[in-house]
Amino acid sequence: MGKQELVAEILSLPLEERMELVEAIWASISTVPDALPLTDWQKEELDRRLAEMDADPDGGLTMEEVFAAIRRGK
Repeated sequence: MGKQELVAEILSLPLEERMELVEAIWASISTVPDALPLTDWQKEELDRRLAEMDADPDGGLTMEEVFAAIRRGK
């Protein structure tokens, strides 16, 4: 089976099955983080955010606070 046929077969699957395939593919990719190297701007942004967090470790919200705000619609 060629690539185009495989893609056509995947696209013919119900949405739920396609989502399961996406999750399985992403899981296989995420086990090898070096396969997706960060760009320079991503590295710079991560460094900026880490520096901001180090400068004010209490400045953010906890995960629970974020989820509570989402549930309240804010």
